Amino acid sequence: MTISYKKAGVDITEIKKSQRAIGKLIGSTHNLQKMAKMTHGFGHYAGIVEIPGGKLLATHTDGVGTKVMIANLMKKYDTIGIDCIAMNVNDIICIGATPISFVDYIAANKNDQKIFKQIVSGLVKGAKKSSMPIVGGETAIMSDLIAGKGFGFDLAGMVVGMLSKKDMVLGDKIKPNDVIIGIKSSGLHSNGYSLARKALLTKYSVKDNIKGIGNLGNALLRPTEIYVKPVLEAVKKCKIHGLAHITGGSFTKLLRLKQIGYNLDSMPKTPALMQLIEDSGVKNEEMYKTFNMGIGFCIIAPENQTKNIHKIFKKHKTKSYEIGRISKNKGVFINKLKIA
Repeated sequence: MTISYKKAGVDITEIKKSQRAIGKLIGSTHNLQKMAKMTHGFGHYAGIVEIPGGKLLATHTDGVGTKVMIANLMKKYDTIGIDCIAMNVNDIICIGATPISFVDYIAANKNDQKIFKQIVSGLVKGAKKSSMPIVGGETAIMSDLIAGKGFGFDLAGMVVGMLSKKDMVLGDKIKPNDVIIGIKSSGLHSNGYSLARKALLTKYSVKDNIKGIGNLGNALLRPTEIYVKPVLEAVKKCKIHGLAHITGGSFTKLLRLKQIGYNLDSMPKTPALMQLIEDSGVKNEEMYKTFNMGIGFCIIAPENQTKNIHKIFKKHKTKSYEIGRISKNKGVFINKLKIA
């Protein structure tokens, strides 16, 4: 039986329609504040406003999705906060912004101080790796809204970033023959878990040890890599045309940078966990539309910049690969197969 994200309850096409409808509504608010001129709005990785003094402020909000269900199954909560930080900071650096503050939101069905401390310990780890202060947050107890006899929760946050006009990267300068550099992921990160659970947990338990993967629950819970320091160093030292965090929608997300051709023909070997998901009934094309397939972040730059970019990531002990090039043919292509 073939398993898809749509069959798992997540229809990306319909979600994008909803996002477009929301975008039209919130656009009517963009000129309401005279002290903050709207510079870049809905549809990219972060919104940008210009404040007095010519500085740009960027904001973004995100959560960790149904990965919280794996944390509950494992009774392990000390890394899910890292994911929450990563999902926010990795997005805001895609426009060249430095994350400068963060607030979190924890919603739960009961007050459990021990678990809350574990969740926040992960937030602190992620914040320290991002060199970013957590300046506040909210913990809401909603027993009538979040079902279940055991502990149930959701976790999200919001990041504020700062940048100058010269550091702003929006993808508009991307051109044919630019190189696409892929940065290694640490695992599934925080996307596609509805499909991963549907594919894997009908056959396996989170307690199972699987050859080449180890304990399945630990592999699914491995925290999202944080790319802040090497990416921002590359932005300052190299000529960068585009930055993309590979999250929901996976490589189809590249098209939000610029409507051009993204030819990915040198992807690394499929990680064992993702291969297990594919072997459990998910089509290869669906995999590249849902999971990061070993690449958590993409940098698009002229060929003469690639050597220095690789050098920066090597210094930060993070693997980088040349995974493709930009072409004139609009779309995202994986080994010549068009996925978007």
